[in-house]
Amino acid sequence: MKIAFVGKGGSGKTTLSSLFIRHLAAEGAPVVAVDADINQHLGAALGLDESEAAALPAMGEHLRLIKDYLRGGNPRIASADTMIKTTPPGEGSRLLRVQEDNPVYDACARPVRLDGGTVRLMVTGPFTDADLGVACYHSKTGAVELCLNHLVDGPGEYVVVDMTAGSDSFASGMFTRFDMTFLVAEPTRKGVSVYRQYKEYARDFGVALKVVGNKVQGPDDLDFLRAEAGDDLLVTVGHSDWVRAMEKGRPPRFTALEESNRLALRTLREAADATYGRRDWERYTRQMVHFHLKNAQSWGNERTGADLAAQVDPGFVLGESVTAGA
Repeated sequence: MKIAFVGKGGSGKTTLSSLFIRHLAAEGAPVVAVDADINQHLGAALGLDESEAAALPAMGEHLRLIKDYLRGGNPRIASADTMIKTTPPGEGSRLLRVQEDNPVYDACARPVRLDGGTVRLMVTGPFTDADLGVACYHSKTGAVELCLNHLVDGPGEYVVVDMTAGSDSFASGMFTRFDMTFLVAEPTRKGVSVYRQYKEYARDFGVALKVVGNKVQGPDDLDFLRAEAGDDLLVTVGHSDWVRAMEKGRPPRFTALEESNRLALRTLREAADATYGRRDWERYTRQMVHFHLKNAQSWGNERTGADLAAQVDPGFVLGESVTAGA
């Protein structure tokens, strides 16, 4: 299952995504965790110290390797130089799977040991001095989108992505790449404004969206979120001494997480798992192609000097039964 955590800056989306990842690991589920926010905090939230987090390889720095590998033997893609962030797979493309070893994981993923199991962690990488004033952060997150376009996952497998803050995800087609999107909202007007904006943008694309109320302190907060989010409000999370200890770098065993919060994490997993039966790979592939053609016309053709519409394989549908190309 591909799961995104979104929300305004400071809403707690990284904390909640890290708790969800820990929950999955504790239950023995295979997990690929992705920090797609250029404000890189997921590694620290998963227990890495500053030096370990800083040493994580940035996906953007390995974009050429990623393109070369995913291109495989796809005859519609002349070279890796003509691949952009939205390039869809076709016959002959190589695909990524959660439980496998491949050159992309070798270069870009690092194992993080958590209570109960180990997850793979991948990061976009932060802005560097060379990027300041001249680069758009989408040049960093493009590697994530390209990998998601070529990723096939099955039931009981999880890709959890901590997304960029606010509604910035809509600057690309990445918001359609998920089975479930959890929007973390505080019980404030600013907290729910991102929810309204996200739901409006996502409405025409069949995005499964649920609200996770965070920093809820009492009945008034709960009533506010219910009034604003209605049936989209899935669960709420309150204060956590476990999280406070984790933020100080001294997390206890994960089994010490408060019962109410453990139940909330279980609810998130159940909601995500329930979307599996509603998967529509044809729609997923169609949306992928839609955003590729938009990007090709807007800037991709001019940037690469190629007709990127020709990369679309009209007979190809991504799915669990598709085999990777050589």
